[in-house]
Amino acid sequence: MPRQIFATKSIDKLITESERPENSLHKTLGPVSLTALGIGAVIGSGIFTVIGTAIGGNPAQLARWVDSPVVDLFIGWMHHTSGAVAGRPGAGPALALSLVLVAVVCALTGLCYAELASMIPIAGSAYTYTYATMGELIAWIIGWDLILEYAFSNMSVSVGFAAHIVDLLDWLGFHPDPKWLSPAYLPLGLQDLAGHDIYKQGWHFGFDIPAFLVVLILTVILVRGIRESARTNNIMVLIKIAAILLFVSFGAAFIHPENYHPFSPNGWTGVLAGGSIIFFTYIGFDSVSTASEECRNPRRDVPIGIIATLVVCTILYVGVAVVLTGIVPWASVAGDGAPVVNALKRVSLMPGGHRLHFVRLGVLIGALVGMVSSILVFQLGQARVWFAMSRDGLLPDVFSRIHPRFRTPAFATWVAGILVAIPSGLFDVGTLAEMSNIGTLFAFVLVSAGVIILRYKDPHRHRGFRVPFGPVIPILSVLFCILLMAGLPARTWIRFFVWLIVGLFVYVFYSRKRSEFYKA
Repeated sequence: MPRQIFATKSIDKLITESERPENSLHKTLGPVSLTALGIGAVIGSGIFTVIGTAIGGNPAQLARWVDSPVVDLFIGWMHHTSGAVAGRPGAGPALALSLVLVAVVCALTGLCYAELASMIPIAGSAYTYTYATMGELIAWIIGWDLILEYAFSNMSVSVGFAAHIVDLLDWLGFHPDPKWLSPAYLPLGLQDLAGHDIYKQGWHFGFDIPAFLVVLILTVILVRGIRESARTNNIMVLIKIAAILLFVSFGAAFIHPENYHPFSPNGWTGVLAGGSIIFFTYIGFDSVSTASEECRNPRRDVPIGIIATLVVCTILYVGVAVVLTGIVPWASVAGDGAPVVNALKRVSLMPGGHRLHFVRLGVLIGALVGMVSSILVFQLGQARVWFAMSRDGLLPDVFSRIHPRFRTPAFATWVAGILVAIPSGLFDVGTLAEMSNIGTLFAFVLVSAGVIILRYKDPHRHRGFRVPFGPVIPILSVLFCILLMAGLPARTWIRFFVWLIVGLFVYVFYSRKRSEFYKA
């Protein structure tokens, strides 16, 4: 067994297996479509929902170690104190710095992704890269991790989509029965616009139909083919970029400079905590590499798609953060599930703000479209990871079956869609977004380490793209990712380790025995 778990697949073998007619995917994507896929995955619910928590933090009355960032617990241990804090500090107007920090981390990691994708243009992203560099066990762990990341990300986005549907209906003057527009489980209850309770905390008779339907509809699109999915995503990307530009351009006229003081109310601790929270908004650029097997020229196009995605998204994100913290007091957006839209609503009620009434509608539509495109790309990525793991024998063969007409992993796509759609209708999983953050950062650590390992193991292999400055950038990527992971609460780390332990049991008692290395 020790020999098996550290066994790696040669890059040449991975490429050969991917080119078998029965398992090959349709190659239709170019650099523009890849960039659009990346932007579609990155710009979604995060910038329209999570940004409020990153700015205002998570206020709390009690200091509990389980809710405290790991970095605070470590500092407390060094100073012989508990290190527990009450809630999580927000970045305030300094969120722009948090976004730049996260962008730097993602850029460092993105360069590593680009090098590996140019060498290994295979579906599966971080899973496939670790299989070629660190062995089967680590590949399984990261694949299991990616399943968690994609699933909970899409559940959170789907619930956020439904919440913005409620805002849209409110703008139009419609007020349908909330039981069909909210999850069955509401940990914080449900309030109307006046703050009155509609449902108390806990379970109630209901089902979030918009969250359920949006996942199923996009699943059908994904099953029909990557070309149709890419075209749909390109249109949605243009709409949500237009919505962000609309918010920035019109909102800039209502900025009050006094809202920027204090600029960093919680110091660098707040900046780091804000970055750890807002990292959710950048999750998805790795989806570009996930679709590399469906690229016409992956060695050239994947690096272009990754870098272009990060540049465009960072510029747009910083613009939103600067305008949002300028038009409303930063503390007012703490805990707001739709801070951008609600900020526009608040300003529209002020003198001279009436012209923002229709701007709010435009931004609301853009937010909805943004969430749809995020779900589309994340569901695409999740199915491809399952497809790759099945092709390697670690999951049942049915997950790697290709639809005879559409040439897509149809079964994997349908299973992923159903497993996300049903919980989205039942549960409020917005609080679990941090699970996606830690899972993604863990994957980034392993991908960056994989670049260093392959430089040592296979230095002469042709690289369509090469990370500059030798091992410096991959090492910095690892260190910065670990730093952001330390900004996440202890509770998130505990849940993450529990998920990994469950995955290890699945590997030991099932997947390991199906591997080609089992009897070798």
